[in-house]
Amino acid sequence: MAVIADFPVFPPSLVVNLSLEFLSDVFVRSRYSGIAGVRRRVMKRRSLIKLLGAAAIMPVVGQSVLARQDDRTMQTEKLDLTDAQWRERLTPEQYHILREEGTERPGTSLLLKEKRQGIYACAGCDNHLFDSSTKYESGTGWPSFYDYLPGALGTKKDYKLIWPRTEYHCARCGGHHGHVFNDGPEPTGLRYCNNGIALKFIPAQT
Repeated sequence: MAVIADFPVFPPSLVVNLSLEFLSDVFVRSRYSGIAGVRRRVMKRRSLIKLLGAAAIMPVVGQSVLARQDDRTMQTEKLDLTDAQWRERLTPEQYHILREEGTERPGTSLLLKEKRQGIYACAGCDNHLFDSSTKYESGTGWPSFYDYLPGALGTKKDYKLIWPRTEYHCARCGGHHGHVFNDGPEPTGLRYCNNGIALKFIPAQT
């Protein structure tokens, strides 16, 4: 099984085998169990297929990302605030993205047009996350980077969709920034797809 941009691509033979097994099972059950029995069997089989699919891709999706994170872990002083303090510190839009793992509408970030040299920091705690030299135009509508500064990010599995994705967040405050995919440019081959509202741009001093 291959994985492209954190999305699984199952071999055609596996899909065919599952489909044939499923249809034959429904046919046999329908002869002895009636319509109600078939419906119960369909629901059980669908749940099983989803479970098997998730189990198959869990060891693969984001493996390279997590390995790179282990290699680059650095001690970062944590910023631990209460929910009330975060609401006071952030705008409602920033709070939604950083603390509730929301997603901004594509094409709305002013940072998409930012071409100056500098640092992209976390809007929640000023932790430096990306150097401008790693920013590139991905065509997705969100600021994108192919690498991050050492020790700046943490990752976890995100199961909000049917299959898991690799979510990343600020290593200092835990604020959500986006997801990382395996379709970026060299030298990393990764795309850190970031919510622009979660970032603060700090221009380089000239």
